[in-house]
Amino acid sequence: MIKKMGVQWHLRRRMAERDLFQTSDLVPLLAERGIELSREQVYRLVTQPPQRLSMDTLAALCDILDCSPNDLIEVTIVNATVRKTGTDTAPRPAPEVRRTTIRRPRQS
Repeated sequence: MIKKMGVQWHLRRRMAERDLFQTSDLVPLLAERGIELSREQVYRLVTQPPQRLSMDTLAALCDILDCSPNDLIEVTIVNATVRKTGTDTAPRPAPEVRRTTIRRPRQS
């Protein structure tokens, strides 16, 4: 069985609950906790789910927003479980036919 998992990132919502509406507001708050990120990095962190996030950054965000990691990250199932079997009855499309020309280098 294969499950496709997704993540919902709630940083912007948690910031709004603390009256933090500008992404640049986080830069000095993170710096106070030893996390040096540029304004651009913080903007990306707020506006899209991070693919990688250090534990130090996650801990700093939780401290700043007075929340737990579960308040920031929600794991969801994107699609239903698919059972893989060896008896696939769906017709498969025919492979694309491409003509190939073999060219030999000139012999001197």
